[in-house]
Amino acid sequence: MRRSPWIGVVLRAWAVLLVVLPGHSPAGETSPLPTEKFTYTTALEISQKAIGNRLGDYSLIDSNGQPFRLSQLRGKPMVLSLIYTSCYQICPMTTRHLAEVVEKARAALGRDSFSVVAIGFDADVDTPAAMRHFARQQGIEDAGWKLLSIDKNDVAPLTQDVGLVYYPSARGFDHIIQTTVVDAQGKVYRQVYGQVFDTPLLIEPLKELVLGTPQPSDTFVSSMINKIRFFCTTYDPVRDGYYFDYSLFVGMFIGATIIAFIIGWMIKEIRYRRSNPGVTGKS
Repeated sequence: MRRSPWIGVVLRAWAVLLVVLPGHSPAGETSPLPTEKFTYTTALEISQKAIGNRLGDYSLIDSNGQPFRLSQLRGKPMVLSLIYTSCYQICPMTTRHLAEVVEKARAALGRDSFSVVAIGFDADVDTPAAMRHFARQQGIEDAGWKLLSIDKNDVAPLTQDVGLVYYPSARGFDHIIQTTVVDAQGKVYRQVYGQVFDTPLLIEPLKELVLGTPQPSDTFVSSMINKIRFFCTTYDPVRDGYYFDYSLFVGMFIGATIIAFIIGWMIKEIRYRRSNPGVTGKS
């Protein structure tokens, strides 16, 4: 069953901007942007201005308690989501929707073609155990995600890098809902907004990075294959997924056949005229 268009519009309009996220409000934490200055427009402007920022090489801890650095993920694109685990509604719903789109992206681009990372920005609460529990609750524990905890002193620099504006409130954290696409060099490439967003909004920038951006390690053959995949990997709105469109090859084959036929006819006609001087054409 296809969703009514106006429902999608309402959902995106509601989710793309500032939302109030109930949950833990840590004591003594200051807001990166004073509450009285916080506006939807300002939040979006800051988020967009972060495009092109290079993420710092922050020291993190994975959900198994092992040290981890962001630089370990360099070399391929990354989908980054900043969450906090005491959020009981919006963050879980956003994560589950993101997980669905990520699986579609992996099916189209390759399972290991990009990384998926969730970092808890409520440092006092988002411990490795809390992140592990969050992963189990959202069904992403075995989905190839990196669930990471960060030191409280690095929260502000990280959120500035990705352009995430937030502030603690009596109801938890108020912040814009965004998913950040990072390129292979660790630079912010695109921002995707909303709790529920259209599938191409995430997969198209990933496709550009995975298939449309040459890498130093690419050979001539792999580069050509990626170009073919880039142009032939197409979105199907009916299935809400991507597929490899063979029609381009069919069209190329038909075109090549017609051209070959014309060239063959011309060569045959030229040879006939040379062997029969004064004759304008075959009778």
